[in-house]
Amino acid sequence: MKYWQETIAVTQRILIELFRRRRSLIFWSIFPISILILNAFILSERAKFTMAVAFENAAPSTLVGAALFFSCLGGSVATVVAEREQQTLKRLFISPLSGTSYFLGIFLAHSTIGIGQTLLVYTIAAFWGATFKGSIVLGITIILLSIVAYVGLGFILGTQLARRIEDVNALVAAFGVPLLILGGAFLPTSLFPKTLLDIAQYNPIYHMNEALLGVSAQGNNINDIQSHFIFLLLFALVMLICGWLSYRRMLMVERRL
Repeated sequence: MKYWQETIAVTQRILIELFRRRRSLIFWSIFPISILILNAFILSERAKFTMAVAFENAAPSTLVGAALFFSCLGGSVATVVAEREQQTLKRLFISPLSGTSYFLGIFLAHSTIGIGQTLLVYTIAAFWGATFKGSIVLGITIILLSIVAYVGLGFILGTQLARRIEDVNALVAAFGVPLLILGGAFLPTSLFPKTLLDIAQYNPIYHMNEALLGVSAQGNNINDIQSHFIFLLLFALVMLICGWLSYRRMLMVERRL
């Protein structure tokens, strides 16, 4: 109960700060909506899809490739760096709050934002007639694994590579934009040449996109997306473990400063 209460308290504090600033939440809402609409209209025009089918195909890529990437990965990096700059971690050492609760609180806060974006993207898609064709449970599992992977990677980048808030944009741009394009967030992977498809096999965003697209738009089951799902599951577990280890290492460094 102690860990749970502390985790909820940290989560609430981070979310309250975001609601007070509002700008980040507004941008995290505008961005996926605009990408969703642009992708859907392009698919409708170029692939001759109906609007409902276009939104069914655009929603998964927009969610895992754009919305969750910037909120869960970019947001967690920014939170970790800001907490270090504001000396929050120093105050953690002289308080009864445990480091585990603090880690889980940041994790849960950005997971909450990611779930909110999921509801937003699929609500907009449903407005245009899109439906979720596959297993909702499997789709939710893929989304949660994607959130875990992004937040875990965010902890790694935020604790090991970023030192100031100014570093966040450079990190996200350098690591993220090429992976997003290669993962099919802005262009359908069906347009990729074989060379790029071979490279994309090592890109976790590609597997997130293909897994959710298969379940959401094509009604695939777990056997149809097995390779993508296994890759995503292993990647999420590795990122969670590495993110935790990076966080613990950061705490040891901060204690010595």
